[in-house]
Formats: sequence, C-alpha cells, structure tokens
Amino acid sequence: MLRYSKTKTLLTLGIILLGLVLAVPSMMSKEQREAFRAAFPSWVPSWLIPHRAIVLGLDLQGGSHILLEVDQTDLIRTQVVALRDDVRRVLRETGVAVEGGIQTTPRGISLRVPDAAARARLMPKLRELSQPITNTILGQTGARTLDVTENDSGLIQLTLSEQGIQDRVRRAVDQSIEVVRRRVDQLGTTEPSIQRQGADRILVQVPGLQDPTRLEQILGQTAKLEFRLLGDAGSTDTELMPSKDAGGQRVPVERRVIVSGEDLTDAQPGFDSRTNEPIVNFRFNLRGAQRFGETTTQNVGRPLAIVLDNEVISAPRILQPITGGSGQISGRFTVQQANDLAVLLRSGALPAKLTVVERRTVGPGLGQDSIEAGKMATYIATLLVAVYMFATYGMFGFIANIALVVHVGLIFGLMSVLEATLTLPGIAGIVLTIGTAVDSNVLIYERIREEAKAGRSVVSAIQAGFERAFATIIDSNSTMAIAAIILFFLGSGPVRGFAVVFILGILTTVITAVTLTRMMIALWYAYTRPKAIPF
Repeated sequence: MLRYSKTKTLLTLGIILLGLVLAVPSMMSKEQREAFRAAFPSWVPSWLIPHRAIVLGLDLQGGSHILLEVDQTDLIRTQVVALRDDVRRVLRETGVAVEGGIQTTPRGISLRVPDAAARARLMPKLRELSQPITNTILGQTGARTLDVTENDSGLIQLTLSEQGIQDRVRRAVDQSIEVVRRRVDQLGTTEPSIQRQGADRILVQVPGLQDPTRLEQILGQTAKLEFRLLGDAGSTDTELMPSKDAGGQRVPVERRVIVSGEDLTDAQPGFDSRTNEPIVNFRFNLRGAQRFGETTTQNVGRPLAIVLDNEVISAPRILQPITGGSGQISGRFTVQQANDLAVLLRSGALPAKLTVVERRTVGPGLGQDSIEAGKMATYIATLLVAVYMFATYGMFGFIANIALVVHVGLIFGLMSVLEATLTLPGIAGIVLTIGTAVDSNVLIYERIREEAKAGRSVVSAIQAGFERAFATIIDSNSTMAIAAIILFFLGSGPVRGFAVVFILGILTTVITAVTLTRMMIALWYAYTRPKAIPF
C-alpha cells in the first residue's frame, strides 16, 4: 500500500530541506554570505551556519594558467655535482690518490688512477654509488643509475645512465608538485589545480588569481638556501657568486655549506627593529642550530654569506656567536619580496629548476559569459523537460518536475558542502543530469501504465510500478556511476569537474526520483482517491 510513516516522511523532508538550505550560500555574493553569517545569534555554533559555497573553476571566474617544465640540464648538473662530492668522499675513505684531479663531463665525471692495486680497492666502493632502480609496486629491479667503467690505463668514468636520469626526472616532478602545492596554498588561493602533464611537466591553474607574473616568480624560483662563509679570492676551496650587496659583482664564497634550507623549520616576514626594513626571521631544527652555532662561534668577525639560488642576497658580519637556532635575513627587501621569500623558504626548495613553457590569463569576463550561457542552457533544458513530462504524464509529470527542481537544488547543496569546483564541463554535467533524473521517473511511470493496462487497481499499479522499476533504476544508475568514477580517477581538470557533478547527480536521483516522487504520489492519492491512473 502507498503508506508513509511520519518518521520516514519527516526524514525525507528533512534531508531535502537541509540540502536546499546548504545550496543557499552558493546563490549569494561573498558580501551577502558574510552578512548572512552575521545575522545569526552569537550562541549559534559557526559550523551550524551554512556558509560554504561552490568554488568556480578557472574557466568561470578567470585566473592564471601556467605550464612548468623540469629543467633536465639543471637536474643533470646537480646530480653531477653530487656525484663529484661522493667520489671525493670515497677517495678520502680509501686513501687513493688521483692523477690530474677529478674531471667533470656533461653527464658524469672521470678520474685517472694508474696504480692497479689502488684501483682494485677503489672500484668496489665506486660501484656502490650506483643504486639500482626499483619498482616498489611490481617489486622489480631494473637498470642502475650509474655506468662505471675503467680501462687498462687507469681511466675511470662514472656516467649517469639514461634510465637513471629519467627516474630522477620522474621523482623530481613528484617532489616539485608537492612543493608547488605548498607555495600556491600559502598564497591564499582557493581550489588550485596542480597536476602532472606528460613525463616532465606540471600544469598549475589558480582560479581567481589575476597576476600570473607573481605566480610565475613564486613557482619558478628554486629557493635553494645555503649559509656559507665568504672566502679568499683565488682559493681552490671557493667559487665566485654574484652578490646583491655588491651590485651584482661576483664575490668569493667557500664551497662548504654550513647549513642548508633543509634544516629550516620556519620562516616569517617581519621588520628590523633598528632600521624598520622588511626582513625574514628564520628558525633551524636541532641539527641546523648546532652546526650554525658552532660555525658562528669559531668565525666571529667573518662575513657570513646567505646564498639563495647561487646568489649572495646578504653577507652580514658575525659579531657574536649565534647559538639560539634562529636569525634573520635582510637584503633591502620590499614588503612583498619579504613575504614571498618567507613563502619560498617555508615550502622548501625545488629539486630542480622549473621553466615556464606556457602562461595564460583567463579574464573574468569570459568566465561570466560562460556562466550566463550555462544558465541559459540549464533554463532551456529544464523548461523543455518540464513541458514534455507534464504533457506526457499529466499530474504525475507535474510531480516529476517538482522532484527535478529539488534534484538540481540538492546537487548544488552537496557541491557547497564539499566546496567542489564548478567548471564549464560541470555545468554541462548539470544539464545532462536534468535529463537522466527524469529518466527514472519515465521508467516508473511506464511500468505503472503497463500494470494499469493489465487490469490492476490504481494502488496496486502504482505499488508494482515502483517496486519493479526500482531494480532497473539501480542498474542503470550504477553503470553510469562506474563510468563517472573512472572519468574522475583517470581524467584531469575539466573532465574531473564533469565527473564530480555527474556522480552527485546520480546520488540525488534515488532521493528525488524514487523516494520524493513516491511520497508525493502517496499524498496525491490520499487526498484525491482517483478511480484511474491520470495518464
């Protein structure tokens, strides 16, 4: 029988009302949402006040689009430098002398050891530097990262293998994505899209950010911070670096790194209490604090070079030991530069330099045109579907149309709670769910019509129509949900936006097309007691 308990009726209406209320903030501007929240009494918990809104994607509200590429040349150069340092360490440990020093090649290093006995001690240690590439998922071990060769004349060559370089590029992209995400999040933007594209590229889309130049500066800077001592010109233990304090002139800096940015635990912008200039306050971890304290204690009176991306940004003189594990970086910064440097240091250094391959700014005007076009498409689709349902099924069609309006409202409510990003394909997904939502009603109504033609009473035909169509509705929506889930996990950007909306549409179909429709038909029958099905 078409009977609904009060509990079931109140629960259904409560869920629908809650979903529609949650959708309200998405229909307001930011100022209206703030006023809406302020209108509630102070004793109402903030989490009970609907305030979350749907986030518009890059194609709707405008923003910045940047495609970054890992600089393989810079990555290889960094690996070669690290390899040279490792070989020097091995030579010290084994006590082997090298004829002519260590020579650098484009993809590795070479050294000459004429003594056969010394080579016999050295080669096993050098081969240990080459670690095999392991697939942790498949448990397979592949090629090694280094090719180590020697000849009878004592020439030893260590060359980065192609497989090793590609593996390092892949890991560099993975690490860079996390660093880029931390940097973008600290800019205060909402719902940025950061994803791998191809083998060595990263696509960054930041909705609402209309200044791609600043974003490019934040993302393109490696932010490799090092603390070194200034050295003597001409020494083999120093290298020349441009100095910001010296107007770009090169100054000698010791190769030995005292503390690196990896030992930083925090970096915050501030102002110097004496000069009132913008500075960056930093703090080291325990290891960094110990090393920094020891160095400053032993080198009082010497200039300390603060090196950022191979440029000396400041070289203050050590006036006294700094043992507290904290300090400050000054370099004639503007307030914006100090803020950006603090963001870079907090988020960590990139494993390799990123170069900008493509940059694009999407204006909000284009997004507004897309929104208006999407609204128009939604209105037309809703109107045509409503007219068709009412013309075909009469009163039952009118009930389906009410359920359809609730269906769209619930989609917006769920998207607001999840703070999901609405893109132009997402609007297309909403338009599509308008058709698929009434598809369930069509299945039910046609089944009711068949049961009525078979001679069943009105109540029996309605009851059988809902019960026998339910399995078909679940099957059809399940197959669509599987396709949408695959699109979500395998797709990117706009495709995922479409998949999210479509999945939410499928979830609300059961509530609206089955539960709500059935409840309204039960109420209609209770008050009208018709003798026949009205279509």
